[in-house]
Amino acid sequence: MTQAEEPIFGTTFFDGDMAMKGYALNKMCYSFNKAENREAFLQDEEAYYARYGLTEAQKEACRTRVVLDMIAEGGNIYYLAKFAGILGLSVQGTYELFRGFRELAERVCEGRMALALEGGYNLRSLTACA
Repeated sequence: MTQAEEPIFGTTFFDGDMAMKGYALNKMCYSFNKAENREAFLQDEEAYYARYGLTEAQKEACRTRVVLDMIAEGGNIYYLAKFAGILGLSVQGTYELFRGFRELAERVCEGRMALALEGGYNLRSLTACA
């Protein structure tokens, strides 16, 4: 990001710098439009990562399936949705899951909720939500 401070804590903006950082990851995800590429990925993920020249951090984000890490490594959510599709996930399914969390939070705790992903979370963002 070209700005010194995150405009919205915990939010990764997809700007020109992030587009360059995530080029290989997004190119790989775009390749999943073709069935033969999805099959090749499922046969040997590591070889597929190497084929597209992913960085070690991008590979690790993909291995662990942590979407926020993929975004931090330059992943564009629209391309990452193609990756999610291989794993049997959908953008709509993810939306429904979080909609349920939000409805539960409205009923139980005045709409407040905190979600933590294994591997850590942004403390500045978390305190802004509490």
